[in-house]
Amino acid sequence: MEGSSFDEVWRGVFTVQPEPPQWLVIAAGVAALAVVLARGPWKLARNVVTIAHEGGHAVVALLSGRQLTGIRLHSDTSGVTVSRGKPTGIGMTLTVAAGYVTPSLVGLFGLLLLLNDRITALLWVTILLLATMLLLIRNVYGVVSVVGTGAVVFLVSWFTPAEVQAAFAYGFTWFLLLAGVRPVAELQSQRRSQPSPQSDADQLHRLTGLPGTVWVMLFGLVNLAALALGVWLLLF
Repeated sequence: MEGSSFDEVWRGVFTVQPEPPQWLVIAAGVAALAVVLARGPWKLARNVVTIAHEGGHAVVALLSGRQLTGIRLHSDTSGVTVSRGKPTGIGMTLTVAAGYVTPSLVGLFGLLLLLNDRITALLWVTILLLATMLLLIRNVYGVVSVVGTGAVVFLVSWFTPAEVQAAFAYGFTWFLLLAGVRPVAELQSQRRSQPSPQSDADQLHRLTGLPGTVWVMLFGLVNLAALALGVWLLLF
C-alpha cells in the first residue's frame, strides 16, 4: 500500500484478497508450531500471547461494568490488568477467567476473517486493537511491546506484497491458536513447582470455590477445542 491515498487504503482494507494456496497455509502452520515449541523464539513471541491475555482481561472488565485502571506488561512475559469494582461476583469471575482463553478465541476470530479472504482487514483490525490497548498501558516495557508488535504488523501490511501478507496473516492466526495451549500447561507446572495465590486459576478458586486445577482444565479444554476447530476449518 506504499504511496496510496487514504481512500485507496480504506478500500484496500475491505477488499477481498485471493485465497492463498493450501501449501502456504500449511507452511504457515508449521512455522507457527516451530515458534511455539522452540525455546528461544517462544520466549520472544510469548509477549504477543501476553498482550492478548491482558487484553482479554481488559475487554471483559469493561463489558462487565468494571472501571479499568491500566495494564502492565513485563519483560518476563507476565502481565497484570488492574480494574476497580466489586471484588466478587460474576463480573469479577469472568474478568479473571478471560485471560487464558483470549489468545485462542482471538485466533478463531482472525480465522473467520481469513476464511472470508479478508487478509488486509485482519492486519488492520490487529493494528487498531493494539493502538487502543496502548492507551491503557502503564509501563515502559508494555509500551515497547505493544508498539513493537503493531509496527511489525503495519510494516507487513504497508510494504509487502499480497503473498507475504497472506503468509504472515495465516502464520499469525496459526500462532494464536497453537500458542493458546502452551501457557495453560505452563500455568499448571508453575502451580506445582511455585504455588502462587495470584495466578488466575487460584484467584478463580477463591471466587468460585472450584479448585484451581479444574479451572486450568477448563482453560485447556477451551483452547484445545479452538485449536481443533481451527485445524478442521483451515485444512479440511
